[in-house]
Amino acid sequence: MIGLLQRVSEARVEVDGHVIGEINAGLLVLIGVERGDGENQADRLLERLLGYRVFADAGGKMNRSLCDTGGGLLLVPQFTLAADTRKGMRPSFTPAAPPMEGERLFDYLVAQACQQHAPVATGRFGAHMRVSLMNDGPVTFCLQTPPAASSPRCFPPLTG
Repeated sequence: MIGLLQRVSEARVEVDGHVIGEINAGLLVLIGVERGDGENQADRLLERLLGYRVFADAGGKMNRSLCDTGGGLLLVPQFTLAADTRKGMRPSFTPAAPPMEGERLFDYLVAQACQQHAPVATGRFGAHMRVSLMNDGPVTFCLQTPPAASSPRCFPPLTG
């Protein structure tokens, strides 16, 4: 499971002209689900998202987590994160989980996030969304909890 997190001062998601998810300062996280992912990967990714130290402490160092700051968490499903971009001029989506499994795991991640943190907002799986954000920094990290028998692929090197 892949989480592309961005530290934001605000972010929101619109579907059909209606705001369906919105946060103030916190993390916007685009979520990609890969074949072979399960609840273990979702749990580990959430643990990292909530504990990853990307917010400044009193000395200006990135030493505070989302849990420390109480900031918002906006989770947005993004199928394209699981693409294989290593060859050619068109991405392959073979590594992505099938839509029903991807939606199930995204919903599981959201449910777990709501139990462990507030506020949590979301995008809508399978919808055409407009995501807007004010990146704070900019600070962007790609976190991945690889499926069993896999190696991390976040932004694989370009070839051929």
